Parts: sequence; C-alpha cells; structure tokens
Amino acid sequence: MSDNALHNAFFALHHGLPRQGPGSDDTSLRLLALVGPLPARPRVLDLGCGPGRSALLLASRAGADVTAVDLHEPFLEELRHSAAARGLGDAIRTVNADMGELPFPDGSFDVVWAESSAYSIGFDTALAKWRRLLAPGGSLVLTECEWTAENPSAEARAFWDQHYELRTTAANCSAAVGAGYTVLGLYRQPESDWDEYYGPLGERADAADPALPGMAEALAATREEIAVRREHGSEFGYTGYVLRPADARWRTRPETAADIPAVRAVNAAAFPTPEESALVDRLRLDGEAWLPGLSYVAEAADGSVAAYALLTRCRIGDTPALALAPVAVSPRHQRRGAGQAVVRAVLDAARARGEASPVVVLGHPEYYPRFGFVTASAHGIRTSFEVPAEALMVLMLDGSRSAPQGTVRYPAAFGV
Repeated sequence: MSDNALHNAFFALHHGLPRQGPGSDDTSLRLLALVGPLPARPRVLDLGCGPGRSALLLASRAGADVTAVDLHEPFLEELRHSAAARGLGDAIRTVNADMGELPFPDGSFDVVWAESSAYSIGFDTALAKWRRLLAPGGSLVLTECEWTAENPSAEARAFWDQHYELRTTAANCSAAVGAGYTVLGLYRQPESDWDEYYGPLGERADAADPALPGMAEALAATREEIAVRREHGSEFGYTGYVLRPADARWRTRPETAADIPAVRAVNAAAFPTPEESALVDRLRLDGEAWLPGLSYVAEAADGSVAAYALLTRCRIGDTPALALAPVAVSPRHQRRGAGQAVVRAVLDAARARGEASPVVVLGHPEYYPRFGFVTASAHGIRTSFEVPAEALMVLMLDGSRSAPQGTVRYPAAFGV
C-alpha cells in the first residue's frame, strides 16, 4: 500500500464532517472573547482551516477579513462553497500553503488562529514562526492537546508517544513565556468538544468500505484513536491558548533581595498609607503564605523598579488559592502599561510553575477583568468582611470553568 493511498483514505473519512478536531462554536466564541477588543474589521489568519468552521464563524460573528490556509485543496474548495452560500465570499480568502512556511509579510494580522492544527508543526515551532505575523497588539489563538493527569497511564503514553509529544499546561505556558508571549487567557475544552468530533467521525468510520485502497489502515488508526479517548480521556485534553507578545517596554522578572528597598519605595509611593509596604514585609516572614518566585517587578528603561505585583497563598474555604495583592506602580510610571505588564508576568509565572489554584483579587472592577478576572460572588466566593460585591474577583489560572465556593481566608499578615 502506498502512502498516497493511506493519505487519500484518511481524507475520505474526514470530508464533509463538521469538524476536523475537538472543538465547538461555543469554544471558538469563548476564545474570541478572551482576545478582547478588536478593530472594526479585524484581519484574521486561520491556519489549518480544514473546511472552514472557524473561518466562517470569525467572518460572521467578528466581522473579520479571514485568510484561510490549508494544504488540502478539497477542504479549501469546500470552504469557498460554504462562504459563498452564506454571503461571506468577500470576507474569506483561501490560500493553499504550508503553515510552517507562510507567504505573508510581518505584522499582517490582528489575530492568528489555529484550532486543532498547531500540532502539525509543533507547539514551539508555531510560537516561533507565527509571532512575526502579528500586528502591534495582535493575538495568537491556538489549541493544544495536553496531559491533564499528573501521572498518565502507560497505555495513554504509549499511544501518544508514537504520534505527538504531549506536555502539561504548565510546560506549555512556560514555553509561551519563553517565546516572548504573555497569556491573555486559557480555556480547558469540555468533553462535549470531543463528542462533536468523534461522534460524526465514528459514524463515518462505521459506514466506510474497508476494501477501498488504504481504508482498512485508516479505519484501524481512527478506531484506535477513538478507543484511547474513551478509555483514557481523563488523562489528556485540549486547552485553548490566547497569547500576545509581551510588552517590550517593560522587563519583568522575579524580585531579588537587592530589590526589597525599591519594592518598599514603590508601594509606599503608590498608596496613601504605608500599610501596603508593611504588608509585603509581613508576608515575607510567613512561610506558609510566601511563595518564592511569585513576587514580581517591572523594570523601567533605566533599570529602576517601576511596578510590583505579589501572589501569596490563601484559601477559599479549605481549597488552596492565591491572593493577588498588592499591585503597585510608581507614580511617574502610572498609565503607561507597567502595571499590566507586571500583573501578567506574575500570573504567567504562577501558571508556569503548575499552579492551578484560583486567584482572588480585591480591586477596581474596571481594571482586573482585562486579565480574565470575573466577579467572585457569581462563583459563591465571599469574604468574612464587607466589601462591594463587584470589587472581589476571581481568575481560574488553568482555564477551567468552575471555582471552589466558600469564604476567602487570607494570610494572617492581612489582618482580616
């Protein structure tokens, strides 16, 4: 049997299916929401578009001009027909190209989008090759299959080792930060996203003729894949990543011992009383609350500390959580992005060290939602003292959809 016969059989199984990988319109819209505000007619590059489910949604719901790229011309032809039928022919342009060697100038797109396709060239390669395509303020959206179990079974590892090297969310977040991005948001895709893919694919496999050239082998591989998901689905899953190149104006890093006086000075200058500065000093002495590596500074061009952000261990009920406090910006650097840079950096650092804990913050309700925080009371989270409901917010670092319920128990240093 030739490789061409297997290739043709594989695509014959997939033609006309609603999806070419785990996903849903709901997931696509959630990822789009994490991108944040877009231009009136954003330029979107959809890589590995297949028959164009995402391209059609982005053109219709975001008003985007979509450039849809795939190597399989029949998929592109299918997309052109679908776009014309929906009156979106002028909004979607198809390009037959290799997503690893793209023919577009630097800075061409407001969003680069790749659902269930980055694996074709690898997560790290995608991060490196696609960054140049982003316009200033642009975002990269991609989904990646990852280990979700701490110790995956030998059977699950044996399957994936022959197909693709899976990593954890922490490892992929670390790779993204190392490649010069910051994480705007994560979204752990639900099991129903797999059903939307494997349900129709399984029905197609059952109806296929195994006597066709290459089809028996394609069917065996497809059924093995579906069986591994059925038996080991709790061990791996897809996570959506929404990334943006980090703000180059500010160098962010963990604090060092030499930074402590400057950190005190920034907190003292940013707040009307010395209490925030004293709070940080008290937290440094709390071995249960203080988490080495999660006290972060942003440096100005002259090397001085421009902004500060701290995550310490707290609890929601009996569940470990993180408290974001304080966040401080030197008055001479306020409203210039230093605060956003240092908050994003410390949240990225927490993700990269494997923290899946919820993060709580008590702060301005118009500022913190840009990092993905939502009103905590909607999740049944409260404080033991009275605060405006909209000021207490929570963020799930790992992109899951549910947070623990209960009362926030701050470290003793907070005095509450």
